[in-house]
Amino acid sequence: MKIAFLDAVHDSIKTSFVELGWDVQEWFDLSRDEIKEKLFELDGIILRSRIKMDSDFLQHAKKLQFIGRPGAGLENIDSDYCKHKGIKVFRSPEGNRDALAEHATGMLLMLFNNLKRADNEVREGKWRREENRGHELMGKTVGIIGYGYMGEAFAKRLAGFQVKLIAYDKYKSGFGDGVVKEVSLEELKLNADVISLHVPLTDETSGMVCEDFLRSLSHPIYLINTARGPVVQTRALIDALRSGKVLGACLDVFEQESSSFESVHETKKIMQELRDADSVVLSPHIAGWTHESKEKMAKFLIEKITAEFGSQ
Repeated sequence: MKIAFLDAVHDSIKTSFVELGWDVQEWFDLSRDEIKEKLFELDGIILRSRIKMDSDFLQHAKKLQFIGRPGAGLENIDSDYCKHKGIKVFRSPEGNRDALAEHATGMLLMLFNNLKRADNEVREGKWRREENRGHELMGKTVGIIGYGYMGEAFAKRLAGFQVKLIAYDKYKSGFGDGVVKEVSLEELKLNADVISLHVPLTDETSGMVCEDFLRSLSHPIYLINTARGPVVQTRALIDALRSGKVLGACLDVFEQESSSFESVHETKKIMQELRDADSVVLSPHIAGWTHESKEKMAKFLIEKITAEFGSQ
């Protein structure tokens, strides 16, 4: 088996493959076109997000058996084409769900307690207690859209805060338990004080949180997005922040991100508007990005790939 690593990942993946006797190549510095010319050689690919795997690209992979991505999202991989061609696609959301859940919880607490502003003010020599009086999570209703690995992990973190947890998932049912109540999207919009997004980026979810979505909410809410940037239309969010329809937002991902997640496009100065907003907490797509999660994502990915191909 000849396997190419297109991005740097945890060393344990390469070590495991070498121990199986596989021919492991590191193609970190090759361009997309250069990789395309060599795809016919490969039985497997390991990548993060640097290279987009669309059908035009993958048609050159004549004997490819699998693609593995340590992480959750697969929007850079044409999964339908892979299924049609019998190419297995592996991911490992089990590995970073805990880190993402902790990060989202931390951002929410930071927002509710004005910690971003308070920290800056204390560093500037300002001591403003009343102006930084916060809100408690206890008693609030938190609505989770998308109840997969990430949504469920986030719910478990919040359960100890004595909040009411409700969740909606278009493609999953029967998940209600003692922690979370399964509801319709309409019921979630009606009751949630906080809405947290945990959906994959698809044609259906792209731009899901738009002007119409925000207008349909029954009362002002706080918004968390640790899923994918394009799920939220940034202009609609900024307008809702200004009008008071959204009281505050926690954003780890951005509509303006590059497909590799390594930078943002400074289009129309919209990112500056987010940076200037006092009621917004920002981070650079690092929810789920811990030392522990890097190792765990690799571990789960190794287990899945070797279970399928370890004897080859």
